[in-house]
Amino acid sequence: MNKTLKIMSVILSVLVAVGTIGFIAYNGNSANNENQTVAVAVISQGSRGDTVKLIQQKLKRWGYYNGSVDGIFGSQTRQAVRYFQSKNGLKVDGIVGPKTLAALGISQNQISGGSSSGSVGSFSNADVQLLARLIYGEARGESYTGQIAVGAVVMNRLKSSKFPNTISGIIYQPYAFTAVNDGQINLTPNDRAYKAAKEAMNGYDPTYGAIYYYNPATATSSWIFSRKTTVVIGNHVFAV
Repeated sequence: MNKTLKIMSVILSVLVAVGTIGFIAYNGNSANNENQTVAVAVISQGSRGDTVKLIQQKLKRWGYYNGSVDGIFGSQTRQAVRYFQSKNGLKVDGIVGPKTLAALGISQNQISGGSSSGSVGSFSNADVQLLARLIYGEARGESYTGQIAVGAVVMNRLKSSKFPNTISGIIYQPYAFTAVNDGQINLTPNDRAYKAAKEAMNGYDPTYGAIYYYNPATATSSWIFSRKTTVVIGNHVFAV
């Protein structure tokens, strides 16, 4: 009888231990486990890791966050999350749960550590491919810097409230880009265009914040000439 009790006690101890580990994994309170557990947990002040960086990148790009993208969920990140939640009809608690993650456009694949081949930061492979196609269609005859500059205009528009908040929305906005209108967006981009797209997505901006560009030799809109020029690269004038 005593032997049986001892065996049952050992089994009970193992079950308790397993249950405890499962509870920790579910709640994701350990900073070291954050990347593995965030899919079923909430992210709040004190969390650290790549998922926090991704949240910060999104909030910063959309104008909710002005701090460092350091992967540390501090008070400034919490304040930015609350601001985002208030603007998007979410519960304002400063905690990034499933609904807030969905509103941020962060998928399970991203928060579980997976990524699409060719992705850059928080952008998908489809985003990279689309931006590369635009660059190739609009500026394949320009210098490498000139090609990055075209991509940078798209990225600058992504930060502006005047434009759609997705790369596809910006590129396919009616009459925004000649390459879309004349079908050159459907050409197959070369490696140089892909590289330029990735550089622009990583933050390289040779345009100094431009949200427009045009070729003065072919531009037909008098309005575009009224915009303030930031720089001229090759055949393109970049402006705000």
